[in-house]
Amino acid sequence: MRNQMVTSDIVFKALADPTRREILSILRNGSCSVGDLAANFHTSRPAISKHLRVLREAKLVKDTPLGTSRMCELNPEPLKRIDAWLNDYKHFWDRSLVRLKAHVENQR
Repeated sequence: MRNQMVTSDIVFKALADPTRREILSILRNGSCSVGDLAANFHTSRPAISKHLRVLREAKLVKDTPLGTSRMCELNPEPLKRIDAWLNDYKHFWDRSLVRLKAHVENQR
């Protein structure tokens, strides 16, 4: 359980940055070279490479060499674990909203 929490912490830290979230959004459409990814941003290619390193460490991105390029692709598995964790909170909010609705309707 502790190892899973550490893994989730790494994923949350990776997702905390808007540039990294945008990189993941781009990769949802399919694999992309580092150069093509960098072309989507106003930051330097080395800066994008640093963001990709964080995403790889969180196992959110896999990359493979292709000639002189590296092709990056989204790995959804860590996001599935986060979604499962968040699911408990979705149920909490659903129950809370049902109780709020009942309370408001009783106030009429």
